[in-house]
Amino acid sequence: MYLITVFGNLIIILAVISDSHLHTPMYFFLSHLSFVDICFTNTTIPKMLVTIWTESKVITFAGCISQMSFYIHLAVLDDFLLTMMAYDHFVAVCHPLHYTVIMSPRLCGLLVLVCWVTVLSLYYCTSLGVYLSSAATYSSHSSATASVMYALVTPMLNPIIYSLRNKDIKGALKRVLCMEGVKMQIVLGMKCP
Repeated sequence: MYLITVFGNLIIILAVISDSHLHTPMYFFLSHLSFVDICFTNTTIPKMLVTIWTESKVITFAGCISQMSFYIHLAVLDDFLLTMMAYDHFVAVCHPLHYTVIMSPRLCGLLVLVCWVTVLSLYYCTSLGVYLSSAATYSSHSSATASVMYALVTPMLNPIIYSLRNKDIKGALKRVLCMEGVKMQIVLGMKCP
């Protein structure tokens, strides 16, 4: 599941970057969402895999704080990006004639920048809060299961839900693979359809 998450999101980023037809606000936000999902998954899953492999449940305090900080802030960034995507869809549906004027590249870049800056400021505020507050312990089997579902399953499903069922992404992937196929044709004598 971890590899599916990482590769699925990398494929989306590659398709959006390489195909000029996908240089629209919707795919701009989608590529950022894919990047955040990769980062989000990498905050917890590698440590979880090491813990399972070595059967050692030890984590340093600094490692725990770092992991939780990245986890929380990437989750918030994920939520902000989904909110921006919802706004993009709202403008496309409710104001289709004004869509290109409202959702300009400048506004999209500004929305993403504000999103990143907000999360960065939240990082410093929560870091200060953690530093000033006392440590609290809480463990629950159900919250651990929910965390794994949220940390692994949701980022894995995002590429499927938002893009791999989308004909524009499929077309872009075929074009990218065809370009790679031309290179392989030279090496292996294969033909690109």
